[in-house]
Amino acid sequence: MNKLRSTITYVVLVIFGLTMIVPFIWMLTTALTTQAEFNKQETLFIPKEEYHVWNHDGQRDRILLVMEKDQTSVIHVLDEKLNIAVEYSEVPSSEIELVRKKPSLHFDNFVKAFNKVPFGLYFYNTLYVSFLSLIGVLFTSLLAAYAFARMEFKGRDLFFYLFLSMMMVPQPIYMISSYVLLDKLNWLDTYNALIIPWTANIFTIFLFRQHFKALPQELFDAASIDGCSIFGMLWRIVIPLSKPIIATASIFSLISSWNSFMWPLVMINRPELRVLQVGLSYFNQEASTQTTLLMAASTFSIVPILILFFFAQKQIIASYAKTGMKD
Repeated sequence: MNKLRSTITYVVLVIFGLTMIVPFIWMLTTALTTQAEFNKQETLFIPKEEYHVWNHDGQRDRILLVMEKDQTSVIHVLDEKLNIAVEYSEVPSSEIELVRKKPSLHFDNFVKAFNKVPFGLYFYNTLYVSFLSLIGVLFTSLLAAYAFARMEFKGRDLFFYLFLSMMMVPQPIYMISSYVLLDKLNWLDTYNALIIPWTANIFTIFLFRQHFKALPQELFDAASIDGCSIFGMLWRIVIPLSKPIIATASIFSLISSWNSFMWPLVMINRPELRVLQVGLSYFNQEASTQTTLLMAASTFSIVPILILFFFAQKQIIASYAKTGMKD
């Protein structure tokens, strides 16, 4: 019975896993397909390419086949850039060859998409904002969580619950008031608007606080007897024992900053300060008919986050295991 239950569980997990992976696979394969093949709606997961070639006088010219009649064909001859060079030429059908390439991987789509708009600048802005925000989040969250978990002061629980209640407020509700406040501070269209408001994160404070409360009290009692200060306990006891949870919070913070769209879209107007997701949105408007380039841009915008997750997955799993343990 247990074996059957485990089998059913794994089958369900595999199905849901494939459901989540399939859209990403489609995005990647579309990014490696030519726009002409994508428009045919024949390629799903294996990029392929089909085109006609005109063999004549020892040359092979790429063509567009317009129509066939009897023993002749009407074609458009293409140049090296696949633009029409000669229109409506009649040639013998025996000289026309259909070329099939499967798989046909066009990595040049990534180069075209990257060079079409300044994605290098967008990546720099996103990395700059993400890492400075992360430093601020870790600094404020460690101090606040340590105070809420290990220090006694009047109104501690009330303040903590007020913090938690802010997590239930959707971002659009405070967007207008935040815009007015940043305008009063002259922070609009600056890095300050992208970084400083996000140097404190309520979820990270909650995550750290729950972890700090689970640490054995005996460690703090022994440190207090040895004359360790409050900040000494934080630096020498809490932080070394919290590396997995810090790594997890860092990943969450980086992903949140990397995927941020609405806030920078509203607070920033200057093109040179656009972050990646906003730049991707403008690229979508400029290349709306070039689906393959859109998928290529989406792919290389996701890759850094995937790499980051693969490097830190052990720390994330360890943090969840640690959180689930009881004293």
